[in-house]
Amino acid sequence: MSETEPWTYQLDWLNIINLLGLKSINQIPEYKKLKAIKRLTRLYSEEVLLNLRPEELDELVADQLSELMKKELALNARKQQKIEKEIKAGMIPFKKGGIIPINLNDLKDFDPDMDPEEILKLLSKKFLNDDDDENDDDKDKYDDDKTFYYI
Repeated sequence: MSETEPWTYQLDWLNIINLLGLKSINQIPEYKKLKAIKRLTRLYSEEVLLNLRPEELDELVADQLSELMKKELALNARKQQKIEKEIKAGMIPFKKGGIIPINLNDLKDFDPDMDPEEILKLLSKKFLNDDDDENDDDKDKYDDDKTFYYI
């Protein structure tokens, strides 16, 4: 930051980072911060900038930085979308949706040091495929009770 502009001490960089949708201040190069501050000082007088509320200053700086960092922000947005897509692709879809009842006795055989993908496979076999066996009786075209023997 430039120490010659006193209005820069009112800036809340955490708010600016949130407005830009970034995770860390390190994602904003220092030269772009300085360039945004210089542009605002040129556009508005120092008195006007000192009289603005801190939230308004943060929005002005965020707007200037978003113009300067279009490429980086677009790249960051693409990375976020890619991560969300990978997470959605990795999730196991539920047939009926809702809650799966878990019996703790079923989990005593699992090794906590296993690979997370193997644990997911075992859990999906254990809990998601059990529902198919129960619903086989419902698919029959006869309404007879299947739990009794008839002589």
